[in-house]
Amino acid sequence: MGKEIVAMLLAGGQGSRLYALTQKLAKPAVPFGGKYRIIDFPLSNCVNSGIDTVGILTQYQPLVLNEYIGNGQPWDLDRLYGGVHVLSPYQQAQGSDWYKGTANAIYQQLAFIERYDPEYVIILSGDQICKQNYSEFLQFHKEKNAEFSVAVMEVPWEEAPRFGLMVADENDRISEFQEKPKNPKSNLASMGIYIFNWPILKQYLTEDENDPNSENDFGNNIIPNLLRDGRRMYAFHFDGYWKDVGTISSLWEANMEVLDPEKSGIDLFDDSWKIKSRTPGLPAQKIYDSAKVVDSMITDGCKVAGEVTHSILFAGVTVEKGAVVEDAVVMGGTLIKSGAVVKHCIIAENAIIGNNAVVGAMPSGDEKGVATIGSGVYVGDGAKIGPNAMVDENVKDGEERW
Repeated sequence: MGKEIVAMLLAGGQGSRLYALTQKLAKPAVPFGGKYRIIDFPLSNCVNSGIDTVGILTQYQPLVLNEYIGNGQPWDLDRLYGGVHVLSPYQQAQGSDWYKGTANAIYQQLAFIERYDPEYVIILSGDQICKQNYSEFLQFHKEKNAEFSVAVMEVPWEEAPRFGLMVADENDRISEFQEKPKNPKSNLASMGIYIFNWPILKQYLTEDENDPNSENDFGNNIIPNLLRDGRRMYAFHFDGYWKDVGTISSLWEANMEVLDPEKSGIDLFDDSWKIKSRTPGLPAQKIYDSAKVVDSMITDGCKVAGEVTHSILFAGVTVEKGAVVEDAVVMGGTLIKSGAVVKHCIIAENAIIGNNAVVGAMPSGDEKGVATIGSGVYVGDGAKIGPNAMVDENVKDGEERW
């Protein structure tokens, strides 16, 4: 008996725009919001939406991701039939074992989908922070008798040229697709979340694979081909929280928005739509007498003796007495020593910020830089890291990086 729907989660992104944060791990494995990783969001959405069969397509730095997913038990995806499967590229006879594009990635895993003979396939992105009920999206797809549907969000018209845009009529039927156009005809931005009827997906992926001139990409090739053939294509309006966290500044912004759920719409404490995570329980955080904590999220296992303002501290972060942390995202296991000043920055896991070191600065005028410290980096005593610096190697005592 086949599944009604199978989810395919594209998690192969190198995340090159996240620089120091993704040198040692795939973008979907990047930590987020204190105790999560980015991939927790689509996985939790699947389970909460009643989807129990998920293929995760990995390629770049998959080890942390593979270990993190395990058998899928934390997300209730350890099933005998279905469940979660981590799928890596097939080694081709000619030696190419890298996915050529998003469409080629799914094409290489057609046999996996075939095992479950689904009616529908939903294609998800592994690098978005989004809480979405996919069952509502599927219901829309069925009611429209669609062959392909895409989740879209209305964006401000002035931002529309940055997105792939769907031009749709009053019945939500798509007539045109514009990829980052100078003169947009629509402000419906594609979220990169698609539902296909399985036979249609199989047909178009196979045709695309046989086209030597194709870039093997959903946006550039598959969607234009569906339009060319007049397929029944519809745009599903999503109005919840969605953010592509592909850049340092967007990752920082999304973490900051967690601190203000009423304004941003992302509530990690919402029991009706739980985001599940593998992070094991740690001892409760310890806030010392000398500490001053204002408008921040301090995760389990943190020890805070200094000042922390409007920041997110992941599990096991230590802020020593006399240290100042403001507008910062500090990932797990990092130590910020006495006298250090850390502002408007992202610090990756297990870094050490030395005594009296300065990392980042509050922006002035049009300055919008976010200083970034890579995983395991040691920033020496008295060192200065400028507001735009991207540091992925140790910094000596007193050294400056700008």
